[in-house]
Amino acid sequence: MLRAAASRCTRAAAWRLSSAAAEASPAAAVAIRQPSLDEGDWSYHREWWGKEDGPGEGAQAVFRRHSECGNGVVSVSAYPASRPAIEHWPAVERWLQERNARLYPESAGVDQFKILGYQWRVMRFNDHTRQSTVKWSFTDVKSMVSAGLTALSCSSYDLPEAVSGQNNMKILCIGHGGGSLPLFLGSKFRGASIHIVEIDPVVVSASVEAMGFPVSPAKGLSSESMLPPDADDLLWGGIHDRIFLHIADAEDFIASDSNQYDLVFIDAYDGDDIFPRKLWDADGAFMENLERRVHPVHGTVVVNLHSDSELPDSDSGVQSHAQFQSVLPMGRHVSQVCGAYKQHFGMAFTAAVPWLCNITLVACRGESVTSGAGARLLGLSRRDSILGELLSKSDVVERALGLPFPCLPYVKNGFALVE
Repeated sequence: MLRAAASRCTRAAAWRLSSAAAEASPAAAVAIRQPSLDEGDWSYHREWWGKEDGPGEGAQAVFRRHSECGNGVVSVSAYPASRPAIEHWPAVERWLQERNARLYPESAGVDQFKILGYQWRVMRFNDHTRQSTVKWSFTDVKSMVSAGLTALSCSSYDLPEAVSGQNNMKILCIGHGGGSLPLFLGSKFRGASIHIVEIDPVVVSASVEAMGFPVSPAKGLSSESMLPPDADDLLWGGIHDRIFLHIADAEDFIASDSNQYDLVFIDAYDGDDIFPRKLWDADGAFMENLERRVHPVHGTVVVNLHSDSELPDSDSGVQSHAQFQSVLPMGRHVSQVCGAYKQHFGMAFTAAVPWLCNITLVACRGESVTSGAGARLLGLSRRDSILGELLSKSDVVERALGLPFPCLPYVKNGFALVE
């Protein structure tokens, strides 16, 4: 059964094995650009972006189902991908062949894996809101990882030991989407146990059936995935055994959970593009319980926020666009969310996400990052001293995880303290 589905396995999950994308330079400022070696680079976004009112031409619908949890119609569209280039396909075929031979020695030299092509797969809510891609093409995910892990590293947390598996790390992801973030974290941190909370079983089904997410972490899910039951072992090599997906309301889950988390990622928008109030209400049960579940010394929380400020005129030119990328003003709603997290965790900062109208919020408890005392000895402001502490650790994160993109630009882009 595994061998019969070899081509399907490859197309459904080989995208996940690609590295995250490098930050793209503004297209308007670069007349000629060589194709990026990183297949998730933002420069390829025209291959999968579609139109504002839907998937657009060339899209193939591979999943479409109505949600009963406020997300409207959950759909996944497939688009032809130009990367990886065809000359790189044999290496992946050999990798699959070797993994299959280790799992099933009797098949060595008999079964052949053949890649038929690569696709982008994009999850949308109500055909409009782009929720997730299987490759790391959304810069908001890179921003969350860069800012969150840099802050954690500044909080006296030994990141390299978690990468090597010497340190047991616990990560919580609230909001599942296509599952790219937890799979990335699981592949990079050998010592990590990753818990995912997703309220909508349709979103989980879409990720498993159409976006290559392993089926085994989704306990109790009635999935229609056509992948064979042993596909997870072939493609993920044990990563899936450290990922636990809970279909539950985040408020209920955090109230009954007994784990203590080193790092929490929150990216939970519904079909109307609304971040639920109960996930940021400073006086609500969720925030009170989350505060207790985050490590008291180095605990770090990262939240993806959609900007609620007015956008600049699209005809204002390259200079205004560059200014918009580095300074994204916060409206009343986002300011309230940031203030609530600062109230519960002591210090918070934001960074503007390149190319998207998103803001990454990081709230943390680490004394070194919250004080910035070392840099203040040089006469710097509190903002500059904390930013200096973060930037000094950005290369540690890059080296420890082997990232193909630099963390520093994502941390400093529009950096602001939440006051």
